[in-house]
Amino acid sequence: MLRLAQENPRWGCRRIQGELARLGHRVGASAVWKILTTPGVDPAPRRSGPTWREFLTAQAGAIIACDFLHIDLVDLRRVYALVFLEHGTRRLHVAGVTAHPTAQWTAQQARNLALHEGMPLESLRFLSRDRDSKYTESFDAVFEAEDIETLKTAPQS
Repeated sequence: MLRLAQENPRWGCRRIQGELARLGHRVGASAVWKILTTPGVDPAPRRSGPTWREFLTAQAGAIIACDFLHIDLVDLRRVYALVFLEHGTRRLHVAGVTAHPTAQWTAQQARNLALHEGMPLESLRFLSRDRDSKYTESFDAVFEAEDIETLKTAPQS
């Protein structure tokens, strides 16, 4: 078990237990935990490296997220705003507002954002977005041209 933990530093006690079960060794997760903690091996998956908070702090400057917000006006009309949020600086960029957002309109707003001189796209590596049908291949292509990888959120999240 100690050898498995050393050779696979991202495996926790449950994963090690599962691998042992696949090999035909029936052992409980608590027994694996005891065996790992006795010599001082941390049974958690990450035995070295940054914590999740440290990782997010280090990567924040390279992430931008986009989404649609709805705004109800005084005359009871609803409009939609496409916004981009820089995680590192927490700046919110309103790309555009419309009553009827379409895929073409959304792609044009992305092109406008890429051309805007106040937006530092060269420091960004990732665009986080949901799976809305208004984000088409042409929308993603604008960011691909800037070497920004598009990351889609999990379905229904």
